[in-house]
Amino acid sequence: MKLNQITVGCVDYGRSVAFYRQLGLEQIVDSPPRYARFETATGETFSIHIVEKIGAPTTMVYFECDDLDTKVAELQSAGITFDTQATDQPWGWREARLRDPAGNPVCLFYGGANRRFPPWRINHQPKEKGNEK
Repeated sequence: MKLNQITVGCVDYGRSVAFYRQLGLEQIVDSPPRYARFETATGETFSIHIVEKIGAPTTMVYFECDDLDTKVAELQSAGITFDTQATDQPWGWREARLRDPAGNPVCLFYGGANRRFPPWRINHQPKEKGNEK
């Protein structure tokens, strides 16, 4: 399986669209006031949809940035507020965290090879034909 789409709720369509465009996502669907879809530079999609009320957010959205520190500095210069600055994490990623206008948590990170191949990755061996247990 491959990640294709993440959708989060929002209560202010215009503010949320502006926020994700400011992060650098390209808006590819505009259906105000209820739905917008964005695309990353590598083709993954991310959407917002209007909800009446946002409860406690349970979804964390992760966007990988090749030059995280530069991206954070650019966004801060443009007025985006971060909850945490870019910080090296014990799992090998560098992360900065913020919230979108609806309060959904967003993590900008650089994981490099540790994103898919951390030192603790489980080594899955391909199953032999006829031996699918």
